[in-house]
Amino acid sequence: MSTLWTPGGEVPMDDGRGRPPAPPPPAAPEQPLAGLSEQERAQAEELAQQLAEAREQIAGTPASVVVGNHAMGLYELGAIHLSQQPPNLEEARLAIDALGALVNGLEGRLDEHEATLKDALHQIRMAFVQVSRAMEESEGETATEATGE
Repeated sequence: MSTLWTPGGEVPMDDGRGRPPAPPPPAAPEQPLAGLSEQERAQAEELAQQLAEAREQIAGTPASVVVGNHAMGLYELGAIHLSQQPPNLEEARLAIDALGALVNGLEGRLDEHEATLKDALHQIRMAFVQVSRAMEESEGETATEATGE
């Protein structure tokens, strides 16, 4: 009788002689904490408990709140890139466009957070325009100084 190797072990295969293959051996149960010290195991179990509690808390939170928090994270990301010296306009543009896609794409579904998110989007877009113009003016002055005009 021939066998086929699988990640779960050797599996007997029908060898063509009319005999049914033997059942595969039972897979060994995975023990993800095997090889850890008692202290490491206790830390891993505590972390798993904290993660389970966090998941439960998130599951009990309205999705509009979680989405709103993520949207504000995009706002912050755009602001961080605009505040760099020099500003990173392309990275800021991506974050601002992502915020716009969320706010505009979910219009009417963001509950009481929608007005705040729309206002934040407007503010960060205005900041982007102001920073872009300031950079253009600065580059224009630098070019004028370089040519001596």
